[in-house]
Amino acid sequence: MAKTITQTSKSKAKRPNRFQVLLLNDDYTTMEFVIEVLMQFFSKTEEVANAIMLKVHIDGEGVCGIYSHDVAQTKVSQVVDFARKNEQPLMCVLREIDS
Repeated sequence: MAKTITQTSKSKAKRPNRFQVLLLNDDYTTMEFVIEVLMQFFSKTEEVANAIMLKVHIDGEGVCGIYSHDVAQTKVSQVVDFARKNEQPLMCVLREIDS
């Protein structure tokens, strides 16, 4: 007697949560330093980095990129470490995107 396999429900692979990496405005970090960070850690062109820097300056925050949690957390750590080594108070955080 042959056995048949029945599938009761299809399981969909859930897409992993995504996170925005944001730079936050402060009154001390230079605009040039923010542009350098965006180009070095987020591979932005000078033109795009300048636009994001202005958004940070005007709106108080700007999105640098969207990543998985592990990549986003690594980017945040790299930016904060780089800022501290260069005696800049620049803050970088991650925010989960609602799915």
